Amino acid sequence: MNLTSPDPDWVDLTFLGGLGEIGLNSLVLETADTLVLVDAGLMFPEDHMLGIDIVIPDFAYLLERRDKAAALILTHGHEDHIGAVPFLLKDLPLPVFGTPFTLALLKEKLKEHGLLDQTELREIKTRQSITLGSFIFEFIGVSHSIVDGVGFAVQTPQGVLVHSGDFKVDQTPVIGPATELNRFAAWGEKEVLALLSDSTNAERPGFTLSERQIGLTLEGLFQEAAGRIIVAVFASHISRLQQIVGLAAKYGRRVLFNGKSMVVNSRLAKELGYLTVEENLEITVGDLEKVPPEQTVIVTTGSQGEPLSALARMALESHKHIHIRKGDLVILSSKFIPGNERAITTVINNLCRLGADVVYEQVADIHVSGHACQEELKLLLNLTRPRYFIPIHGEMRHLIGHAKLARSLGLPESRILVATDGDQVRFDADGGHLRDRVDVGRVFVDGKGVGDVSRIVLRDRRHLSSDGLVIATVAVDPVARKMATEPDLVTRGFVLEEEHEHLLAQARKIFGEIVAKSLTEPTQDWLEIQAQVGKALRKLFFKALERRPMILPLILTI
Repeated sequence: MNLTSPDPDWVDLTFLGGLGEIGLNSLVLETADTLVLVDAGLMFPEDHMLGIDIVIPDFAYLLERRDKAAALILTHGHEDHIGAVPFLLKDLPLPVFGTPFTLALLKEKLKEHGLLDQTELREIKTRQSITLGSFIFEFIGVSHSIVDGVGFAVQTPQGVLVHSGDFKVDQTPVIGPATELNRFAAWGEKEVLALLSDSTNAERPGFTLSERQIGLTLEGLFQEAAGRIIVAVFASHISRLQQIVGLAAKYGRRVLFNGKSMVVNSRLAKELGYLTVEENLEITVGDLEKVPPEQTVIVTTGSQGEPLSALARMALESHKHIHIRKGDLVILSSKFIPGNERAITTVINNLCRLGADVVYEQVADIHVSGHACQEELKLLLNLTRPRYFIPIHGEMRHLIGHAKLARSLGLPESRILVATDGDQVRFDADGGHLRDRVDVGRVFVDGKGVGDVSRIVLRDRRHLSSDGLVIATVAVDPVARKMATEPDLVTRGFVLEEEHEHLLAQARKIFGEIVAKSLTEPTQDWLEIQAQVGKALRKLFFKALERRPMILPLILTI
């Protein structure tokens, strides 16, 4: 692939996702002859997306410009930044640039999709520069709730764009260097055309606490625990895992990593040198019965109440190897992500019912955010001193809150560009401005189906889940002009048939009358007759119960 070409005179930023929601982060950087994609993240389904496993961006805009697509750059390894990569690479093979841990996580995904051998992976390091067509990138190390995160400065034909990545300013990180504020400042001295900055915590005042602060809280819990300790945490949070491992060694406990993603991620982190586990400290599931409970720490998945996670199975007493005992201390070392509250509280209640003591964010400070709060966001704005500012990564309230922060620092309203998914920002001789909107959307992944579940299908699923289903069937003999069977109704999720027998009998009568009348006509349009049946039954059921079940009339001719 030829990655060098003459400089064009404009630069477009097209947002395929991540502006207006949490997740789906995906940004297209584009000139007349070069296109680079930054991140390709997924979003977990909202409550109304029944049966959907994950949601990914619609990459149609990118696929239409495949001839100038140069690369995919990944800022870090969280699902909302790399989760959609395999789905993209199936349609558009691109070289993928990322830090070692990010690529290690991606490799596991590519293996599952059968894409590893055919994907070109290129490892990057902080302060490294690469040239991709019209763009020259320098990667800048940032602290986040996953190791190996980066932001970047990219030199374009119109000037320097700075992208913060997901970041916070942690002066005492557990693993790796602190956010490289000096590099952001150095680019600020050279004049930054635009800053794109993480808005997730734009509504939170002050500074984000250091990850080490959580170590102090965890240590207090370790000191007091008399029995087994079970810690549920995000499997990608290697800094948190390292603190737990260190406390286990300090207090004479051995560590078991449990849950598929926990086992994989801890292995990758150990192989790359990010996670240090002393010899003989780690045990397997088979060793659990051999080690006294007071000498055990189980580090597991399931902090968000995921139904199939290891912790959820423990709470339901369906885990093959680990059974909750009276006196177990269970620590949910994460925040309640909005939308997951009900699932998490169900797990907590089940654990309490089994006799465990449960500690979570409402009763103890056992989690800190990986995102910058207001004072850190102001600091980055002051260091980079951008001509234009674009808040990214967050819901609309976060983006607008971040824009207000920029205004409070003196940035003119005209130079703050609040974009949403599908917006295109252009930088050219006239400066920076919101340009045309492009067609973007969400692609639903349901099992092995990608994009084959439409909003109409989701509507039908919601309809079925709320009001149930009524199937009306009858067989007719058009030649003899009579019904060959009695009209019948089958209901699912609508009513208990024995409690509403009169209503269902009335429905069968109406069904039969419509069919019988049609058989007296010279000709029959059975599709039209089925529609009449559906309309009549909907009217009956709504009048009687104020419910709108999905009705499927089936008239079979013999």
